[in-house]
Amino acid sequence: MRRRIFGTAATAVVLGLLIPLSGCGSLDDGAGGDGTLRLVAAEYGDTPATSSKAFWDKVTRDFADAHPGTKVEVQLLPWKDIDREVSRMVKAGKAPDMALMGSYSDFAAQGKLYSAEELLSVSAEANFLQPLAEAGTVGSTLYGLPFVASSRLLFYNEALFAKAGITAAPKTWTELKTAAKALKDKGVKFPYAMPLGPEEAHAEALIWELSNGGGYADSSGNYDLASEENVRTWQWVRTNLVTPGLLGPVPPAQLNRADAFAAFLRGEVGMLNGYPSLAHEAAAKGIGVGTVSMPVSDSLGSQESPPIVGVADWMMAFKQNGKREQIGAFLDFVYQDKHLSDFAGRYHLLPSTVSASRTPAGGGIGKNDEQFLTALRGARLYPVNDPSWMAVSDTIKRNIGRAVEPADDPKAVLEDIAAKAAAAGGTG
Repeated sequence: MRRRIFGTAATAVVLGLLIPLSGCGSLDDGAGGDGTLRLVAAEYGDTPATSSKAFWDKVTRDFADAHPGTKVEVQLLPWKDIDREVSRMVKAGKAPDMALMGSYSDFAAQGKLYSAEELLSVSAEANFLQPLAEAGTVGSTLYGLPFVASSRLLFYNEALFAKAGITAAPKTWTELKTAAKALKDKGVKFPYAMPLGPEEAHAEALIWELSNGGGYADSSGNYDLASEENVRTWQWVRTNLVTPGLLGPVPPAQLNRADAFAAFLRGEVGMLNGYPSLAHEAAAKGIGVGTVSMPVSDSLGSQESPPIVGVADWMMAFKQNGKREQIGAFLDFVYQDKHLSDFAGRYHLLPSTVSASRTPAGGGIGKNDEQFLTALRGARLYPVNDPSWMAVSDTIKRNIGRAVEPADDPKAVLEDIAAKAAAAGGTG
């Protein structure tokens, strides 16, 4: 998921894939009769072999067999394009019937979406994992239907830890710093990899800020991007990790998540924050990985347990074409455990429902992913139910890396981010 946190979360950048499925044309052409539903979905694969096309081909074919007279056209768009393209379609009066992407609340605020209550049975609506349902709710109404999710944990390379003489995973920032120094002394290229580049800096930033009692919002749910806790977080990172050279040769503002993950899979990273798919990829390469919750600041103390960062991707249904009953039937179908588990399993993500995320014996997730599911149950998600979040997150992604640059002042950078966010519609 990209995130895109929690992107939103697919693990790969699509290589220009733009695939209409089920033998249909572009969704912009208005083709298809009343029996045709149109879904625009993010592409989760990074090659034709891993494309989401295979999943949607099978699901739409099986749905059409079970519901004669109704078919579903699916158009896959790259993550980098889908938010913009769906927004363009809606603005042009050519909204798809459904979309699967990283945000939904701006459409909900415009009154464009059906609510879950209008689409799903009571039992299906109640089946979503609680943190995800809360993030998909605007006011008291569920509009964003969570599809797949992930949570973030601190990964460490067990072989590099052993080589550096580190016998226990860090629980506090000081212990993380000590471990990073030991790794550096043994020649590890990235003792701690901190991706604050524009790809997904808002995820790494939230992880660190939460671990010091901060975050993106205050206790009332309003943006508080330049809080004292957040300022102290980046002051500590700059002084204790950047200045002594414990983050590797690439400045954090220039390091993207995909590059950090690739370096981890090459055995060049001692520690970083990751999610389930990275654990699977590392295991496939024979890399021993330990996972723990993000270490907390010393001011909080190791007995504190701040929220883990979680990320979800969202299914939404548009009112424009008036196909509520057909959409509801398709969503009931695609949210069946076997389909949701199939999709999540293909990309090593977590299904969004209670029933689909049960133990493997019940058809749910694998044992290696259970720790991520446990973390997700108590996770903090991005404020995706705020219509300004898309603009605010873009501001964070493009600016937070400056908070740890030697020539910048963390407080001034965060205040600048807050001002830009307020101008974009957030409250700062």
